[in-house]
Amino acid sequence: MALTFEVVEGGFLDIDVLISGPDNRVIYSGERESNGKYTFSAHMDGTYKYCFGNEMSSMTPKIVMFNMEVGEAPKNHENDEQGQLEAMVGELSQGLGVIKHEQEYMEVRERIHRMINDNTNSRVVWWSLFEAFLLVAMTFGQIYYLKRFFEVRRVI
Repeated sequence: MALTFEVVEGGFLDIDVLISGPDNRVIYSGERESNGKYTFSAHMDGTYKYCFGNEMSSMTPKIVMFNMEVGEAPKNHENDEQGQLEAMVGELSQGLGVIKHEQEYMEVRERIHRMINDNTNSRVVWWSLFEAFLLVAMTFGQIYYLKRFFEVRRVI
C-alpha cells in the first residue's frame, strides 16, 4: 500500500498526516508536511485509515491532492511461459502507474509554481504603477515649487 500527497493551496502549504491500521495502531504520523510518499505492507486484512489534519491553522482552508495505491499480493509464478508473460505485463503495468503518478505530481507542482509566479507578477505590476504615479506627482510638485520660487513679487 502507498500514500502520496501534496498540499496544493492554503496557508503555509503544510498539514498533519496520520496512517492507522485496522487495529487502530498508528503506522505513520507526520506533522506540518507539505508533501510526501509513504509505502508500507499490509500485514492484516481490514480498513486502513489515512487522516489529514489542519488543527495548527484551522482558519486557513487547504486543498490536498493525494493518491492511494493498493497493490496485489505477490503471486508465485511457475517457470512456464504464461507465468513469465504475466509477470512482465504486471511489471509494465506497475511502471506505467508510477509514470502516471509522477506526471500528476509534476502537474500539481506546476500549478503551485504558476500561482506563485502570478502572485509575484501582480505585485510587481502594482508596485510599478505606484512608482509611476509617485514620479508624476513629484514632477508636478517640483514644477509648482520652482514656479513659485522664481516668481517675481513686487512690493508697493
